[in-house]
Amino acid sequence: MPVTVVLENLRSLHNVGAFFRTADATAIEKLILAGITGKPPRKEISKTALGAEETVPWEHEENPLTIAQRLRDRQYELVAVETGVHSVDLFDWVPRFPVCVVFGNELEGVTTELSNFCDTHVRIPMLGVKHSLNVATAGGVVLYDLLRKYRRMLENAVSLR
Repeated sequence: MPVTVVLENLRSLHNVGAFFRTADATAIEKLILAGITGKPPRKEISKTALGAEETVPWEHEENPLTIAQRLRDRQYELVAVETGVHSVDLFDWVPRFPVCVVFGNELEGVTTELSNFCDTHVRIPMLGVKHSLNVATAGGVVLYDLLRKYRRMLENAVSLR
């Protein structure tokens, strides 16, 4: 799937490991570990990644804007997963593949600098009392919705032939 994920300043190595598992399950292109986000080899990552850290392409980039600019130059849509007044509901969003999805720090979210650099902001609908999900859970929701949309796009392209 033509999707890259940037994890900006995630504190929990268990969340990083969970992203590796979801990245493997959805066959994304690459996982970018940015800023203070921990990187393999770490036992806390391996505990939740269960080997996916060995099979998913990944890289570490200290400055997430460096990778964001590189992906923009390659025509990726840059998408911050953030709740805000200008955010589009995940279910209404029509991605322009290839896509780079940015997830931020568990407490602070995506930094203002990187958020302002993104083309699109997407929010996950929240119907309960709480207004956020664990970042790794949010990653699963977004990546599987992207997989569904990508498969539909491919099916429509085949049926038009």
